[in-house]
Amino acid sequence: MKKKILVIDDEVSIRDLLAQFLTSHGYLVTTAASAAEALVCAQREPPDLILSDLQLEDADGLEMIGQLKTLLPDTPVILLTGVLFDADIVRDVLNKKVAAYISKTSPLSKILQEIHHLLS
Repeated sequence: MKKKILVIDDEVSIRDLLAQFLTSHGYLVTTAASAAEALVCAQREPPDLILSDLQLEDADGLEMIGQLKTLLPDTPVILLTGVLFDADIVRDVLNKKVAAYISKTSPLSKILQEIHHLLS
């Protein structure tokens, strides 16, 4: 059975690129452009993994991730963002909510590797 991934990003080009790339690697992908849409998608069809941008137009990404973790506590979340964090912030705050933090400038192969790791 194919694993389901929910991709959350308010940039359509990023969302589409990730959806196409992950689909081509055998995953079932659902996309959401906003926090509100992501919560609806997660409730309707719970994913095996969530790949989310931090900065969304309609909400704080960390708050949304907190809501998703309440809804799906065992679902790993990968935070994909262009925002650079201090190492202490990543360790103390993000690691409590997300399984991995990856820069948007990372190669798609690195994102895929992290997804394989978390879903295996």
